[in-house]
Amino acid sequence: MRKVRMNVQGRVQGVGFRYMTKMVADELGICGTVRNEDDGSVSIESLGDDEKMTQFIQKIKDSPSPAGRVTYVDIQDDPLIEEYNSFKVTN
Repeated sequence: MRKVRMNVQGRVQGVGFRYMTKMVADELGICGTVRNEDDGSVSIESLGDDEKMTQFIQKIKDSPSPAGRVTYVDIQDDPLIEEYNSFKVTN
């Protein structure tokens, strides 16, 4: 099980990015949360098996929202992320 924290920058707020991220996570069996940040970025906490996480990260880099555009993704493995049972959109 891999636990990953991401901060996504670009045109990622107001374009359905969080909801499309949830759809991708649900398709891949990834659990966690996605939320908007005050600086215009989106933060994601995610956990899932290695292969599915690799696919999830790539889909985030490619922007799951057709109207979105990702310019930078900070990716950090973080074993301290809590154990989620599903993927939720917050704030």
